[in-house]
Amino acid sequence: MARPLRTEYPGAYYHVTSRGNEREAIFRDEQDREQFLEVLSRAVEQFHLRVHGYVLTDNHYHLLVETPHGGLNRALRYLNGGQRHEAEIYRQQLTVRTRSMAS
Repeated sequence: MARPLRTEYPGAYYHVTSRGNEREAIFRDEQDREQFLEVLSRAVEQFHLRVHGYVLTDNHYHLLVETPHGGLNRALRYLNGGQRHEAEIYRQQLTVRTRSMAS
């Protein structure tokens, strides 16, 4: 069942979380976390977000995000690799690293 659509409006605050499939790790080390924060920084600039706080654990992340102009869904698609760009490349690199570590 699909998640209900998120109500968006300018000036809103959101608690955003994303977890790895089957609670698998999405961050293996500090390098993964740094790459994610670089992509997050680009999303902040491109979508005019304000990040008031974040937590990165091995298998998920939390963000407290303000959207002065709305557009959170587009920003999250960018951040989570829903479009072909740096975030997708990051996800592909992480997948390759994860598979090689499992072998």
